[in-house]
Amino acid sequence: MAHWDDSTDELVVRARGGDGDAWARLVDRHSGLLWSIARSHGLNDADSGDVVQTTWLRLVERIDGLRDPGATACWLATTARNESLRLVRRRARDLPLVPAPRAPEPGPDQVVLDRERVGRVGAALDALPRRCRTLLRLFALAPSQAELAAALGIPVGSVGPTRARCLEALRRLVP
Repeated sequence: MAHWDDSTDELVVRARGGDGDAWARLVDRHSGLLWSIARSHGLNDADSGDVVQTTWLRLVERIDGLRDPGATACWLATTARNESLRLVRRRARDLPLVPAPRAPEPGPDQVVLDRERVGRVGAALDALPRRCRTLLRLFALAPSQAELAAALGIPVGSVGPTRARCLEALRRLVP
């Protein structure tokens, strides 16, 4: 019996063999990242869903040719980024990013404080260059620097220093 903590490479090998449970676990494990990549390109719900669905279809079509099953998450991130860019180019428009839903706040005093803080951070994020905004939004969902690098199309060694520069710029902007 498989466990949720099975490694991605084990799940890919099992999925190649037709194990539906392994496919379901792969989808559960990586769909959030794929959605965030599509969203980071300014795609709406329908277009983001198309990107995620197409990315999974590409994996179904190419799973037997993957040389390193352990790198599947990076492959998925790169494919989602490429599909997102293809859709953006085809639509020839740049739609605004949709903020993630927030959890309900506790008491009224806390709500006021949290809203003020969120407003300051949101304004600071909006003032950052698009590349920093995208990196910081994806960072929360990418389980590894390799996946984040693949999603952004940058070298893995650039993720940490770029993130540090973006966070420092954000800190300077938040009053």
